[in-house]
Amino acid sequence: MFQALGQIASRLLSDVKKSFARQQKEKSEKREVAPPAANYQPLKRVIITDGVGRTLFEEYAGHQGGQRGEEETGWVLLGVRQEDEALVLATLPAGAERDAGVGHVQFNSSGQVVGSRYVRQTDRRLTILGVVHTHPGSLRHPSDGDFRGDSIWVRQLRGEEGIFGIGTADSKPGNGTLVALQPRPHVQCLGKLRLSWYALGNGEKSYRPLPAGYTLGPDLARPLHLIWSDTEAHAERLDRLSRQQAGVTFEVVKGIKGPALAVLVPLAEPGHAIRVTLENGDVQYYWLRDGEVVLADPHEARIDRAVYLLLAELAAGSPH
Repeated sequence: MFQALGQIASRLLSDVKKSFARQQKEKSEKREVAPPAANYQPLKRVIITDGVGRTLFEEYAGHQGGQRGEEETGWVLLGVRQEDEALVLATLPAGAERDAGVGHVQFNSSGQVVGSRYVRQTDRRLTILGVVHTHPGSLRHPSDGDFRGDSIWVRQLRGEEGIFGIGTADSKPGNGTLVALQPRPHVQCLGKLRLSWYALGNGEKSYRPLPAGYTLGPDLARPLHLIWSDTEAHAERLDRLSRQQAGVTFEVVKGIKGPALAVLVPLAEPGHAIRVTLENGDVQYYWLRDGEVVLADPHEARIDRAVYLLLAELAAGSPH
């Protein structure tokens, strides 16, 4: 798992460095003084928005009842790393194309990278904080295999420390109305589902229990979960397009039959762009010109190549 996560962290780190360089340039031009560097301390707690909590428990319950319920599954956690605590604001699912079994789960790294681009449009402070993954049995602690990968991976994170949640379905449900319970500072339960939270820093020999709390707030990536199959099916080429073309943005919009992913590629002319819409396996291309929407057909299945064909058509002066 940590190899895929390392790819995500590396690309996020690259994006963050580019963003920071742009911000520093802008501040220099405005003659502003840069803020002092963060003084990261060992994490004392993790704060989870109620939106993130709902995502984790609801999707874990759905996974349990699905055809692959005996396999491990998981989510990447994104949020804001503060001096000695972290705020989790978004989850990215392992996805349908994950490599998973009873004893392991490897995330679809391309899908995760596109997902991270989507959420960081809302808040550029967001970074990878850690991961949650499930254990089919009653192992409520990260395994030795988890440690071998995690101890290497945390070096890439802010503060060189990661947050790790372990999901198990071995809690004893209480009587009455189903509400979340917290029997221990680092444990959260809903019905039979249990999340146990840990932290691991670079050089540490073992995980330590990490107290967890809730606050009101969204899961910024939840809309993307509804169209994750389309996202991960084209993720590699969407990521390549984002790296090669400045200003590419992603948005979840209302499609013909349900939610769809809209990818906007701005053009040099203000108010002009190419829009790519993905819905239920279908891909549509449009020219946007000052509010006018014109259907385009580049006759190419690969999204990045299709966009470049449209750009070449524009350069030749003959877009339909």
